[in-house]
Formats: sequence, structure tokens, C-alpha cells
Amino acid sequence: MRYRLIILDWDGTLMDSAPRIVDCMQRAAVDIGWAPLSAEAVRDIIGLGLPEAIARLCPGITTAQADNLRRCYSERFVAAETRGVPMPFFEGIESGIAQLREWPEQQLAVATGKSRRGLDRILESTGSAAWFDATRTADMTRSKPDPLMLRELLDELHVPVEEAVMIGDSEYDLSMAKQLGMARIGVSWGVHDRARLEAHAPLWMADDPATMFDWLCQ
Repeated sequence: MRYRLIILDWDGTLMDSAPRIVDCMQRAAVDIGWAPLSAEAVRDIIGLGLPEAIARLCPGITTAQADNLRRCYSERFVAAETRGVPMPFFEGIESGIAQLREWPEQQLAVATGKSRRGLDRILESTGSAAWFDATRTADMTRSKPDPLMLRELLDELHVPVEEAVMIGDSEYDLSMAKQLGMARIGVSWGVHDRARLEAHAPLWMADDPATMFDWLCQ
């Protein structure tokens, strides 16, 4: 079956951004006087909205501490962009998107834990805004794993749930799709391991972008 709407996560699915996210969060913790957070702990929360990620990463912190960490992280992330620190698409993503777009009825969307401003910056800097028919960010709606952003994308693009598929590298992606009864595909090149993804009953686990796009075009 070819899905009319393909919804893609961003960080860890399309873009190899986890190293920058981990580095910036670790540096932000030091900026506010904490010991560096473990890379494993930071990778675990990639995919959530930033406030939700910080709450999970640092349970029990005060509102003021959370606000300070969020501000320092955002400053670090933007500074890395300004310095041109590499954050590439995974190999095969750009050609795969072009392959999908050869089908006239194909619709593509993004569902991400990034902020609206953050996603817009990266869409502009990579020239990828035209790839997508719609996008949702965590600060526009509710953070994953709440499925509201998926419901909104379905409504905006007038696609029934059975004609859509969610693709992501985290359990948050697959969990929100599962809650809606939406088909879902896990990718093994991102932040959560195969066992965590398979716990959410994906249709399939993709091990590389080229194979994934070939499968989607069948």
C-alpha cells in the first residue's frame, strides 16, 4: 500500500542533529553551574518539546532553573548554527524525498519536537521548506507523545488516518501514532534503540534511508 500522507520526524530521522543537541544541552548545564548531563540521558529526551524534555531530564528542578536551562540551551544551539557547526541530513534523505515527490498525489509533513522558530530556521538554511505540505512543532500544539499534532496534520491535509504513516527514530513518534491507530515505521539510525521502537509495534523497522524510501514507493 502506498500512503498518501507520510509524516516524518526531524531530529534523528531526517537530520543528524543528535550530536549538536547533546553537546548544547551539556554545555547549557555547565553554563548554569551544574555538572555536565550524560549523553545517554540527553539522547533519551530528543523528540520531546524543550520544556517537556527538560522536565524529564531534570525532575524536581524549579521553574526558574528550567527557564534558565532552556534559555542557555537555546543560546548555545543558535550560536552553533551561526558558527556553521555541521548538522547534515542523513545520507539518502534528500534523494529519497525527491523520489517520493515523483508521485503527484504524495503529501509530506513534519511532526517535530522542535520549536516553530527553530524549525523555520533550519528549513530556510537547508532550502527544504518546499519539500513539505504541512509542519507541526511542539510549541504550536502539544508535545509528543500526545497525538494532537498528528490529528491536526490529518485535518489540515484532509487525509484519513488509514492513508497516513508516521516515521520516526524515537518511541515518542511511534507512541503517538499508535494511540491514533496510525501506521508507523521505526528507523534504526536515530536516538532510541530497536527494542524500544519495536515495543510500539511498527509496521517495519528501516535500517537505512534508501531502503526505507524504496519501501514507501511500492
